[in-house]
Amino acid sequence: MKYIVAGKVNKKVAVGLSGGVDSSVSAYLLNEQGYEVTGVYIQCWAERADGCRADEDRADAAAVAGVLGIKFEHLDFIKEYKAKVIDYFYKEYQAGRTPNPDVMCNRDIKFGMFMKWAEENGFDMIATGHYARISEKDGKYSLLKGIDTSKDQSYFLYLLDQEQLSSTLFPVGDMVKADVRVLAEKAGLPTYRKPDSVGICFIGEVDIKEFLKKRINPVTGNVVDKTGKAIGQHEGAQFYTIGQRHGFTVEEYTGLPMYVIGKNMDENELIVGFANDVNRDSFCVSELHWINDTPVDEFVCDVRIRHLGELHKSIVKLEKGVAEVKMEEPIFGVAPGQSAVFYKGDVVLGGGIIE
Repeated sequence: MKYIVAGKVNKKVAVGLSGGVDSSVSAYLLNEQGYEVTGVYIQCWAERADGCRADEDRADAAAVAGVLGIKFEHLDFIKEYKAKVIDYFYKEYQAGRTPNPDVMCNRDIKFGMFMKWAEENGFDMIATGHYARISEKDGKYSLLKGIDTSKDQSYFLYLLDQEQLSSTLFPVGDMVKADVRVLAEKAGLPTYRKPDSVGICFIGEVDIKEFLKKRINPVTGNVVDKTGKAIGQHEGAQFYTIGQRHGFTVEEYTGLPMYVIGKNMDENELIVGFANDVNRDSFCVSELHWINDTPVDEFVCDVRIRHLGELHKSIVKLEKGVAEVKMEEPIFGVAPGQSAVFYKGDVVLGGGIIE
């Protein structure tokens, strides 16, 4: 099995240069290995009030390109990002689900529009600073976890297909973060000490509730227990997710913390219970995508329901395009709208959306 990292070949590569250390080192490695590298800064947001650092990030990306002596491009995908990712984000929350915008951002922007732009402009491949790996055997490509388990980003990439994987490089996927920073400093890259980005893809760290309130008006509703008895109030069911403990009031003291265990969107009600009530040992997944062949009707694998979340040994049964997941041990906080990703060892089989 061949791991796709890089090699001394005469190919043109467009590197998504975000202004962070991981993409900086990715560009450095490919440049050192003889690729014709162009750094591409992709701008998808510009509202500083949301915590966006686009101006600073673009300047850092341009500075890295200058140090490496590579060409630099700036792509403006703000309009498309709002339509493809942010509108989806709001629509899902409005419906009472908990979406993962980073998954859609990767599919539609980085490995959608950016990859299309690269192809149209004569590039052979694209590269990003994701902590993930790609392998190839007999013409089939597989997506694997990154070597650094504390930074692995394969969860966000499960929607990639064979064509996308065949045209992608993840140069830091077989490195640990500490070594990436050491290499960046040795190479004289100005981003070597820059903190990791957090929050929503291309926007940054935001207060999700305040971000949602830009389009979703708060409407006070009842907090009810499992019997349907009203015991408190909340600001609007859309603003809460399964397993959440704070942000609502409970007027009757129970002696134990209360968690969101369900939502009645028609009545704008939050259903709360105790920690054990949030645990589930089974759930269904739809909108399935498989990176290679569709698995057999029933198989054993590991399942992850959040980025860097614990891997849970499970039995998965497929029927009519839906995966029924039965776990060996109950899991806390399974929320509709989240992505469930299936693994076999280090290999990402695929995933889908929790119903």
